[in-house]
Amino acid sequence: MAAITGFQAIHLKFGRRGSIRCGIAEPSGEPAPVGQKTRYNDGLAERVFMGLFARKMDKFGGLKKKNEMKEKEFWEYDYESFVAVSKRVVQGRSRSQQQEAVREVLLSILPPGAPEQFRKLFPPTKWAAEFNAALTVPFFHWLVGPSQVIEVEVNGVKQRSGVRIKKCRYLENSGCVGMCVNMCKIPTQDFFTNEFGLPLTMNPNFEDMSCEMIYGQVPPTFEEDPATKQPCLADICSIANPSSPICSKLLA
Repeated sequence: MAAITGFQAIHLKFGRRGSIRCGIAEPSGEPAPVGQKTRYNDGLAERVFMGLFARKMDKFGGLKKKNEMKEKEFWEYDYESFVAVSKRVVQGRSRSQQQEAVREVLLSILPPGAPEQFRKLFPPTKWAAEFNAALTVPFFHWLVGPSQVIEVEVNGVKQRSGVRIKKCRYLENSGCVGMCVNMCKIPTQDFFTNEFGLPLTMNPNFEDMSCEMIYGQVPPTFEEDPATKQPCLADICSIANPSSPICSKLLA
């Protein structure tokens, strides 16, 4: 998901007023092992971000169930309802339409002229890539769970512009390869690379649900990206097609 990109500008706007960290409720303080769902303690700030994105996405979400007809306040959303809105966006849309919906949501959240200002503040340099990687760890926590900055190599240069997400909360809760790729990976890469002018590549690992973000690295084309050739997560996806070699949502 979600959803999710260009978040730095939004977080910088809200971050000074309170904590945006979301705590893991597991006794170990780490994400639960693969096959088990990680528990989180989301506070008011996290719920506001969930509600902000969910309400923006909701206009693309199609028909609602009767118990979902009444519009919620920002703070009334939880992560499950945020993902539920994402799933409604996916229904009946091609992969390109899903990706475009996320792009429109992101543009609607940002203030006018934000992409242009971002390009001025963060030209595609090593410093800009490392700075955005550092921002990602605290400010994407509510969306993807805990992460850490790592050293990566970009165009032969070693730099600390990588972020390793330990176990992506969005993938864990959606359980869908197609949603990961169409609602998060591709639109996030595209938004940073084309709207903000700072290349970004995301490499999800569907075996352990981790993900590596590399700021400064130009992403591959859809056809050349290994993530777009993944099968369904048959054990956790309710609409998986185990007989198909590639997730159906990546085909159309």
